[in-house]
Amino acid sequence: MSKVPWDQVVSLSGLDIAKLILSAFVILFVTKIQLFHDRLSALLIALPLISLLAMIWMRVEGQDSGRIANHAESTFWFVLPTLPMFLILPWMLRNGWGFGTALGVNCILTVFFFLGFMTILKSFGIKLL
Repeated sequence: MSKVPWDQVVSLSGLDIAKLILSAFVILFVTKIQLFHDRLSALLIALPLISLLAMIWMRVEGQDSGRIANHAESTFWFVLPTLPMFLILPWMLRNGWGFGTALGVNCILTVFFFLGFMTILKSFGIKLL
């Protein structure tokens, strides 16, 4: 990983504000749908809307197709170790775990899943970080 140019990361342009508003709207819209329909909300969240928006923003900002392709491929590999959380968290909540505790434990488990997954992928020549 290259050095992060923090001065560019923390500065905000007009386009950054537009990206923030649109991306936040997507999240707000889905959470509002959830109030009335759990499964439709879950379907919308399962769609890679934020990833698609991020790739659109990358293109608008002039990034080349190779960089966008790397982003999409990396997203695939990063999503896989997070998937068990979507089974473990509901199990924990249904079995009396408090939300905060269950969420914290799942975050820790996801880190371990990710580290294990990275080790497995490295043996196949795929380096994530």
